[in-house]
Amino acid sequence: MNTVASYIDHTLLKPEATPEQITQLCAEAREYTFASVCVNPSHVTLCAALLTDTQVAVCTVVGFPLGATTTEMKVFEAQHAIQQGAREVDMVLAIGHLKANADAYVLHDIQSVVEVAHGNGAICKIIIETALLTDTEKQKACELAVQAGADFVKTSTGFSSGGATVEDIQLMRRVVGPQIGVKASGGIRTLETTQAMIAAGATRIGASAGVQIVHEERGIGSNAPGDTGY
Repeated sequence: MNTVASYIDHTLLKPEATPEQITQLCAEAREYTFASVCVNPSHVTLCAALLTDTQVAVCTVVGFPLGATTTEMKVFEAQHAIQQGAREVDMVLAIGHLKANADAYVLHDIQSVVEVAHGNGAICKIIIETALLTDTEKQKACELAVQAGADFVKTSTGFSSGGATVEDIQLMRRVVGPQIGVKASGGIRTLETTQAMIAAGATRIGASAGVQIVHEERGIGSNAPGDTGY
């Protein structure tokens, strides 16, 4: 049975995060063997150097947090981040275009980043920002991500009006089926919530409270820093 740590992308995406805090994030990821660290692109090189001899992946974000940059910029961001050592790319899809039913644009947007990720040995997760979508739009976003060859669909950036819910994870898993991952992110701060997301179908958890969650699982107290808002 997997421990909860193996599901967690240990995350620090706040704009004020310092290199010292990112170094601490990597030390914690190394200690607890999280699935990855998830950081903004400017920190990828540091994380790759600190985690080079571990199984912890370096994950970064593209088109973050609005999804409103051009496809060409998202592709460039992804390519550059992978060259710097990222092995996972979490891309925000074009939310406004999705809501406008511009399916061909959204598909091309996703597919372009997926192709550059896969072409360079990285995986690609698609952030659909569930808090801004209707259930019908969530379903369509997931269908387009599957069609584009994405490795995961992901609920949230953690910077919008809401985060992951059990209901959204269930919907997303139902739409994508068993073939790709589902990442729950945004507002996950306790072991109980983490386990509920996994039970609903999540195969990855994005959380800034990873240390606290693991300590809960192990039944020990935590002196880790407080939640960073993701």
